[in-house]
Amino acid sequence: MKEKRTELQVAALCNGTAIDHIPSDVVFKVVSLLGLEGLDNPITIGNKLESKKMGTKGIIKIADKFFEENEINRIAVVAPNVVLNIIRNYEVVEKKRVELPQTILGIVKCNNPKCITNNEPMHTRFEVIDYANIELKCHYCGVKIDKEDIVLK
Repeated sequence: MKEKRTELQVAALCNGTAIDHIPSDVVFKVVSLLGLEGLDNPITIGNKLESKKMGTKGIIKIADKFFEENEINRIAVVAPNVVLNIIRNYEVVEKKRVELPQTILGIVKCNNPKCITNNEPMHTRFEVIDYANIELKCHYCGVKIDKEDIVLK
C-alpha cells in the first residue's frame, strides 16, 4: 500500500495566485517578466519540484495578488503551458491555462541589429506566426525568430 504524503512541498496560500507547471529552467525568467521582485507581497518560489508530467517543475505563489490577463500572457513566450490558479480562502476558485497573445509588445528583443527597435528608443512588436513551435515575426523589419533564439529585453 502506497503511503500518503502528509506535508506540502510548498506552503498553502490563503488568497492570491499560484503559477504552476513552470519549466524549471525558466522560473526566474517568469519572476522577472512579471516584475515580482518589485512587489511587497509575500512570494514563495519553488523550483525543481517533482512532477509526474514534467520530471521537475517550478511554482510561484504570490499572496494577495491577482494578475490581469495581459500581464500573465507575457510569460507564455517562455512558458506556454503554465497553469494559473486563483486562490481565495485556501480554495482554488479558478484555473486558467496561459495563452500566447497574437501580438507581443516590449518583451522580446529583435535579433536584427539593424532593426529600428535596436537603434531608436521604442518598444518591440512581434506577431506570432506559429503558436505550436513559438515562432515570432518582427513587425518593423520582418525578421523571424524561433523559440530557441528568443532573447528577452
